[in-house]
Amino acid sequence: MTAWGRPLVPLRQFVVKMHSRCDLACDHCYVYEHVDQSWSVRPKVISPDVLRSASERIAEHAAAHGLDTVHVVLHGGEPLLAGHDRLRGAAEAMTSALDGVCALDLRIHTNAVTLDERFLDLFDEFDIKVGVSLDGDRAANDLHRRYANGRSSHDRVLRGIALLDRPRYRHLFAGILCTVDVRNDPAAVYDALAELRPPRVDFLLPHATWDEPPLRPADDADGTAYARWLLAVYDRWTADGRPMDVRIFDPVMRTLRGDSSLTESLGLAPTDLAVIETDGTFEQADSLKTAYDGAPATGMHVTTHALDEVAAHPGLVARQRGLDGLSDQCRACPVVRSCGGGLYAHRYRTGSGFLNPSVYCSDLLRLISDIRDRHMRDHPGGPDQPGGPDQPGGPDQPGGPDQPEQPGRSVRPAPADEHLDELATGLGSAATTNLLARHQLDLGRELLALVWHETPHGEPGTAAWDVLTELDQEAPEAVDAVLAHPYTRSWALHCLRGRGSGVADSGGRGVAEIAAAAALRAGRTTTVVVPVHDGLVRLPTLGTLSLGRTVEQVAVRTDEDGFTALAEGRTHTVAWKGGKDPAWRGRRIHELDGWSVVLEDTDPWRDCHGHPAHPRLTEGEADAWGAQLDAAWGWIRSALPQYADALAAGLRVITPLRPSPENADISSAARDAFGAVAIARPSTPETLALLLVHEFQHVKLGAVMDLVDLHDPTCTRRFYAPWRTDPRPLEGLLQGTYAHLAVVDFWRARWRSGGGAQAEVQFSRWRDQTAEALETLAGSGGLTAAGERFVAGMREALARDEVSAAAASEARRAADAHRRDSLGRG
Repeated sequence: MTAWGRPLVPLRQFVVKMHSRCDLACDHCYVYEHVDQSWSVRPKVISPDVLRSASERIAEHAAAHGLDTVHVVLHGGEPLLAGHDRLRGAAEAMTSALDGVCALDLRIHTNAVTLDERFLDLFDEFDIKVGVSLDGDRAANDLHRRYANGRSSHDRVLRGIALLDRPRYRHLFAGILCTVDVRNDPAAVYDALAELRPPRVDFLLPHATWDEPPLRPADDADGTAYARWLLAVYDRWTADGRPMDVRIFDPVMRTLRGDSSLTESLGLAPTDLAVIETDGTFEQADSLKTAYDGAPATGMHVTTHALDEVAAHPGLVARQRGLDGLSDQCRACPVVRSCGGGLYAHRYRTGSGFLNPSVYCSDLLRLISDIRDRHMRDHPGGPDQPGGPDQPGGPDQPGGPDQPEQPGRSVRPAPADEHLDELATGLGSAATTNLLARHQLDLGRELLALVWHETPHGEPGTAAWDVLTELDQEAPEAVDAVLAHPYTRSWALHCLRGRGSGVADSGGRGVAEIAAAAALRAGRTTTVVVPVHDGLVRLPTLGTLSLGRTVEQVAVRTDEDGFTALAEGRTHTVAWKGGKDPAWRGRRIHELDGWSVVLEDTDPWRDCHGHPAHPRLTEGEADAWGAQLDAAWGWIRSALPQYADALAAGLRVITPLRPSPENADISSAARDAFGAVAIARPSTPETLALLLVHEFQHVKLGAVMDLVDLHDPTCTRRFYAPWRTDPRPLEGLLQGTYAHLAVVDFWRARWRSGGGAQAEVQFSRWRDQTAEALETLAGSGGLTAAGERFVAGMREALARDEVSAAAASEARRAADAHRRDSLGRG
């Protein structure tokens, strides 16, 4: 079945309203205190007939869609008001209907003021997990959660939680839901909740819309009071060792690494929830009651409508469209994949409906960005964890884009000022480079999830995804190592750009390749069926296995010793410590003093640098590369030590290119391959050193530009670049200028180490031309405030050594000739 032209998303979560009234009078309750007042005309308690019909509908839907689990929450009003017998009837009806169909995750959400041992014995019998509403300490809780006569509910709630905390019932405690009020002390609220030892706390933004905005302090000029409140809790929670799950923080961190959020209030995962009211009517999420009267209504009933019809309701379908269902402002937002536009109800505005950003937009942007920033600082990542930016062709190389699109650029916390200032000098410590690498790794995770959710995949891909999910829980470092491979992002973006054009079938194949490689790295015994493309089985970060072009897929059996691959009746064996099958082409790791780098000559996705990749190196060619790398690295460490640490931390892969017919030096850094550069092996180690530091500048700056906007992307002007014959867009000029900081430093070092007059001329030329390009950038009018600060740092870092008049004169003649030639071509 389809819903409005889209595949139907089966419903897996159900809220069953046991009672439509409540024994508290909380003034922030969406059921009673917002515009939808439909509760007032419904029965107080759900009937056995409605419970039976609802259970049958859920079981029917689960069977039709092969669901493995459904989640049912007994809710209200206050569900405990339905009484022990009615709650037992609900548990029996649900358990009986779903027996033999699928697993049942049954929960109840209560204010706990009447929770007693009899209720808990019933819940224990049916394994019903219990969530409790509590807003913090007494002062915070009593701000809203009182009886109708104004009496505090705090002591009664604590008594109920104390019962839940007894060893006999502790396994039933699901957690606490706390509605945020920025007037409360966040530290006091957190401490009060943490003291109760809940397994989870769910901090909820109070329901509000653009028509009825949330309470804000008078001094909340930037609209981030709720973010600041939550970040204070986040810092206290982190300092406390994160003793329990916190739902609003965990989804942010999940989405930042590419997983689904597991909550409807964040992320882009489609909604799969329906509400069954006490009268048997199907409704959408209760939160919609805050939008307008009748907003949650579907016009459907358990006795007359199947759940497939509910799932196809346009209101639910509108919340299953991902990015397509968001406003233009949301789709352009850098944190959209984590925020997802916020809770659907919070987007409502009379006249434009739900096609708006969340009324908490500024809060969510600040919250997500700052959590990401804190996470980067706390978990900087290691030198084995690069990831990758997103565009083929180096930004100042032939074939590079004029206005690079940024499909992977979805989460960009601004780097700390000290990191940005450090990188602006053209250098960067190993620690700062590792911060960039960690962001790229997380971006790679996000792209993997996007490929999985937005491109087709068959059964091998689905099975491989299950293996990968398990590995990510048990051996995340192995998964990270594969996702950090520079060309993983190249593959992901190829899949996403090819949606609907026949190339997206590489999605499932790539997932299988990643899963098999991660299993091998983890030394796990498992089997992954990997589709074969052009006769090759690709195991990213490890190598390729050559098979016949008629082979469509191969079963890769991994263990701690290596792997076997069974295809067309033949078994290929690759043992790490023994002989290797002649069809196997493993990666070549070159170990230098303080630097380990891979000569990548197997991965099919390496051919993304704007120049033809070199085929598999012969042993002699590989040895020649190794000898030249040894010499080039030694030269960098002695003559350019300020570049060595960052290079060793962030440059993990060198892809050999085919030499040019004219034997010209060729090198490139692809925007979608952080951690890799491509080079045709030059004639001397010194030239190799120059190409390495020059191209790694592009790698670093690409990662910076994934984190912060340095220029206005709408700027269409083109500018003269002293190293190119064609005028460059602003980003291209910025990239080239940044790379030439290293070129200037190289020629300065060559000159100072005995390179002679020619090295002095080269230093003079590139120093002056880079200074000119910096002035062009500064006067372009297209830099952001961060870009102006970055360019100022570059200008400050540019070498200023005095040169002879003869060298300066010759350098100027060369520069003038280049300008005339370039203008003539233009």
